Amino acid sequence: MDSEALKIPKKLKHVRLWVHPEGPVVGAIFLHCQSDHHEGEERPEEAMNGPEPFFVFRGGSDDDLRFYNKHAVVRLEYTHEPEQAPEGAVALRTRLHLMDGSTLEGVIREMLVPEHARLFDYVNIFEDRFVRLFMDDDATITLVNKAYIVRVTPLDS
Repeated sequence: MDSEALKIPKKLKHVRLWVHPEGPVVGAIFLHCQSDHHEGEERPEEAMNGPEPFFVFRGGSDDDLRFYNKHAVVRLEYTHEPEQAPEGAVALRTRLHLMDGSTLEGVIREMLVPEHARLFDYVNIFEDRFVRLFMDDDATITLVNKAYIVRVTPLDS
């Protein structure tokens, strides 16, 4: 049997992880070439918020494959092309205070129903494990594991 026929086509996305207790790790994650939720390739937040407890990470070389537990990932950072927020998206400027003492500031941009469009609603109701934070340079997205967030502070827009 041809083992290539069993492979699912994926693309590498370069990321920086902060893993507990290791610290920062640089490499790439594998993303599906087609998302199950929209046109185009899978986004890192889809992969990290998926139901699988582990994900595949490639370090500095092709044979440096690791399987990280999503619960151990404090945050994941990647660059993207700045884009216009979808019409109707709520922009919540915020500061996240993490267990390691670090703070992150940026904007949470999500499609939220008006009756649940407050920051408090988002962090409590939204079921995803990772919060997507658009950093101030607008070219960096940081996915932050809710389990490592100690406090969330709303900031003025």
